[in-house]
Amino acid sequence: KKQAAGKAADPKAASKKPVPKKTVEKKEDGKAAKKAPTRAVEKAHKVQKRVVKGTHGTRVKKVRTTVHFKRPRTYRPARNPKFPRKSTPRRNRMDAHNIIKHPLTTESAMKKIEDNNTLVFVCNIKANKHQIKTAVKKLYEINVSKVNTLIRPDGQKKAYVKLAPDYDALDVANKIGII
Repeated sequence: KKQAAGKAADPKAASKKPVPKKTVEKKEDGKAAKKAPTRAVEKAHKVQKRVVKGTHGTRVKKVRTTVHFKRPRTYRPARNPKFPRKSTPRRNRMDAHNIIKHPLTTESAMKKIEDNNTLVFVCNIKANKHQIKTAVKKLYEINVSKVNTLIRPDGQKKAYVKLAPDYDALDVANKIGII
């Protein structure tokens, strides 16, 4: 009787076996529903590959066509110093007193003062006409129309400074103390 009961139980057990399979399949379907979208999965796989391989992937060896090596131009930033290399800036040695050494008081210079409204100075050899003009303006507070220069045979620079028409060279010479 027990065997018959067991046999009778077997068909029930056999009929119950597919039921759990269906439930398992349902669970899998449930898992599939819970899974992330396929795009996200693909993206994750790509990221994983990049992490494993590196961002650049495999390198292809470049074929050299010449025997000369050209150095690649790299970024060279502009200098950005943390402190000045010199504590104080250099003093300008070409000031007005250094440019004009002294006025000339020769006869020809006096003739220029009287006739041409022109003062004559011995100047620094390195001074140019613009510097001489500004130095005379600064020292004697007069306007200058033009400057002619020459190098004397003794190696000094002589400057003929023509004054503006509203200034008289004789008055300026008196003020300076030439005459």
